[in-house]
Amino acid sequence: MKHQELAIDGMSCGHCVKSLNKELSAIKGLTVQEVVIGKAVIEYDPELVNDEDILHAIDEAGFRLSM
Repeated sequence: MKHQELAIDGMSCGHCVKSLNKELSAIKGLTVQEVVIGKAVIEYDPELVNDEDILHAIDEAGFRLSM
């Protein structure tokens, strides 16, 4: 399992947190440890989940990964 902390741009409220949590949680092989405004902490199996899956979920929730 790989542990990763993601900086997320565009989040401003509790609804944002719920939306991102929902999208990330839908990825098979990924566990959401924590989602707060501006940050998500996840753990995932790199055999099942790739970076594109994670980026797609963030995009679907309406946010973007901060570089």
